[in-house]
Amino acid sequence: MSLWMFGTVVKRFQNKWRSYRHRFVPWVVLNLSKNEKTLRHVTEPSKDKLVPDEEVSRRLLKLFRVLLRSHHGELRAAHTHFLTQGTSGEDKCGGDPACGLDAMLQSLGFCIDRKPSTLPFAGTGVFVTKGLVPKGATVAMYPGTVYQAYEPILLQSIRNPFVFRCIDGVLIDGNDKGISKMVFRSCSGRDRMGPFMMSDTSWLTESPQNPLAVGQYVNNCSNNRPANVCYQEYDVPDKFPIELRQYLPNVNYSLDTQRPLRCVVLVALRDIRAGEELFSNYYTIVH
Repeated sequence: MSLWMFGTVVKRFQNKWRSYRHRFVPWVVLNLSKNEKTLRHVTEPSKDKLVPDEEVSRRLLKLFRVLLRSHHGELRAAHTHFLTQGTSGEDKCGGDPACGLDAMLQSLGFCIDRKPSTLPFAGTGVFVTKGLVPKGATVAMYPGTVYQAYEPILLQSIRNPFVFRCIDGVLIDGNDKGISKMVFRSCSGRDRMGPFMMSDTSWLTESPQNPLAVGQYVNNCSNNRPANVCYQEYDVPDKFPIELRQYLPNVNYSLDTQRPLRCVVLVALRDIRAGEELFSNYYTIVH
C-alpha cells in the first residue's frame, strides 16, 4: 500500500470515528452547542448524586421486597390452580400486589409506564401514570449489560441509541433487541447462584417484573421541555440481599469484574404528578 493510500484510509477511519464515538455521548454534541440549559454541571464525579446511595438502596429494597412477596403469591396461586383447575387468570395475584405496577404503587406511591412520547419523532417515552413522585425519589432504572471502559462493545453499539456512558467511562447497553438482548441473557444465565438469579431478564420483554426498568426510554429534555429527572450512578453494595438481586436489571459483561455492579437510576428533580412525561438531563464535569 502506498503512503498516499495509507493516509487516505487513516483519514477515512478518523472521520468515521469522529461520528461513531458520539454514539456514547450524544448529549455532549447536542447540548453543549445548542442546549446548554439541558446539562447539569457537577464539579467532580463524587458530587453527581442528588440523594445518597443509602436512600436509593432503601427505595429499591422497599419495592423489591413487595415484588418478592407478590412472586411468592403467584407461585401459591399457580399451585392452587394446578390442583383445583378452577382458579381464573384474574385470581392469580391473590390478595397481594402480584403485578409490578401494583407493587410499585403500594411501595413507592406512584406508577410509571411506557407510552408514545409527546415529543415529535421521539418514539416511546415514560410517563407517571398514577400517584405523585416526590422530589428525590428513585423514578426509574437504566437496564442493560455493564461494560467496563476497557471491554469490547463495538458490535453491540452499531446503530444502537441505548448505550449510556457513565462519568468514569463505564458503559451500559440498554438495548432490548438484537445482539444486545442475546448478550444480556447469556451473562444473566452465567451468573446464577444455585436457585438465585443475580439479575432480571424480564426488562427485555413488554412486561418487566421490575416496573422501574424502563429508564432507557426516558427522553432527553430540551429548552422547551425542562428536565424533571436526572441520571445518578449507583454501585450495588455487597450487603444487598441475594434473594432480591433477581430484580436488578443489570449484569456485568465479564464474570471476573472486581468492582461492584454498576446501576444507573433516574432521580426526581421535583415533584412529578400523574400524566407528566419524564424528561432527563445529563451531567457534565466542570473544573
